[in-house]
Amino acid sequence: MENIRFDLITALPEIVVLGMAMVILLLDLFLKPSSRMVIYALSQLTLFVAAYMTLTTHTQSVGYAFTGAFVDDAMSDILKLMIYLGTSLIFVYSRAYIQIRNMFRGEFYALVLFSMAGMMIMVSGQSLLTLYIGLELLSLSLYALVALDRDNARATEAAMKYFVLGALASGMLLYGMSMVYGMTGSLNISDIDHALMQGTYYRSVLILGLVFIVAGMAFKLGAVPFQMWVPDVYEGSPTAMTMLIGSVPKIAALAFIIRILVQALPTLSVDWQQMLMIMAVLSIIVGNVTAIAQTNLKRMLAYSTISHVGFVLFGLFSASLNGVVSSLFYIASYVLMSVAGFGIIMLLSRKGFEADRLDDLKGLNQRNPWFAFMMLIVMFSMAGIPPTLGFYAKFTVLQAALQAGFVWLVVFAVLMAVIGAFYYLRIIKLMYFDEPTDHHQIQAPLDMQVVLSGNALALLVMGLMPQTLISICAYAIIKSLG
Repeated sequence: MENIRFDLITALPEIVVLGMAMVILLLDLFLKPSSRMVIYALSQLTLFVAAYMTLTTHTQSVGYAFTGAFVDDAMSDILKLMIYLGTSLIFVYSRAYIQIRNMFRGEFYALVLFSMAGMMIMVSGQSLLTLYIGLELLSLSLYALVALDRDNARATEAAMKYFVLGALASGMLLYGMSMVYGMTGSLNISDIDHALMQGTYYRSVLILGLVFIVAGMAFKLGAVPFQMWVPDVYEGSPTAMTMLIGSVPKIAALAFIIRILVQALPTLSVDWQQMLMIMAVLSIIVGNVTAIAQTNLKRMLAYSTISHVGFVLFGLFSASLNGVVSSLFYIASYVLMSVAGFGIIMLLSRKGFEADRLDDLKGLNQRNPWFAFMMLIVMFSMAGIPPTLGFYAKFTVLQAALQAGFVWLVVFAVLMAVIGAFYYLRIIKLMYFDEPTDHHQIQAPLDMQVVLSGNALALLVMGLMPQTLISICAYAIIKSLG
């Protein structure tokens, strides 16, 4: 009985989120369209309650629940808090957007909460099976969200592409996991590590399984050569869904990689290090070079995401605690940049008009100098220009790679970052030096304007004082993996 009580307390945030997602789905049936702000308020309240429970149950020790399939440690708690914050920002930024596109329904909020529950399970998974269940809950919710605008042919096409390629990646991941299970006789992360340290396995079979696992994880992150879905899904999805896909799930994907590669398979670090290195280099090349040719803003940000994923992998293939900390710091910084960037795109959109082309940003400084400045901060941060948070994020992952001895790769990454700065600076040029093609007044809810301004300014302030976020990331990794 005591074990059941401990299990339920450990998984209480997940239980609350899943329960409230179902309540919101049912409540929506009885609400008039004019009363649906209640659903928005309940969704935000759910995030607040889950964050409170995560904080109050946090301890510095590592606790295992459900016979070792679920872990409660510093990394899981801090990543969950990052996920709550990112999802809350998404709710604030997307509310006006989904209202004018007739998607302000309980399904949107329920599906986002279901996807968030999947992320939370991925973050706390201590078994290959738990990790896979979390991943599928996240993926299926995202497929449905992309297709939520049923009358939009582009969104339906994007959802079909995402679903087919996602199913293929899930199959590869599951096949790789089955090979690891066959060689070690366990699904538990810690048991797999212990089995591999004893050295009683067929190395060739295990390496083949590792290849399938890395391929499946690379798809979920959007790393080259498994990035083909990213531009099409980003462009075809409604901007609110694009913002979700391109932000907080990346935190869960990083946790997934850390759990499997760093915790379960450190014995094979030489092998997965080489795979991640190749993917990192290719992602930075393809992402930065292809983004230059884009005229669609969401498509450009898709290739930008691929490039950022390459930098995240730079920290991971260092195969050191410092490298993992730098990758976590980078992904946290990227989520703040990503939601702010897509938030400004939705700020400029209105009924019958989607601000998703580069030309739509022309002359933004003349229309609204304040939000032109906010977009400037976001673009500077994404380009890695000091004194923004993005600069320090790039600096830490490259420093970790340099300390691991990858000097030439760091030089290459710096050169590619300079090339990549072109398409970010082009947006600033369009905003400040071109004549506007759209003269409509920018209208948005006050809470969205305030939170969006705070989000963008945080990129500047945290760039000047990054030590707090770095310390939080270091605490999460060292207490869990150290």
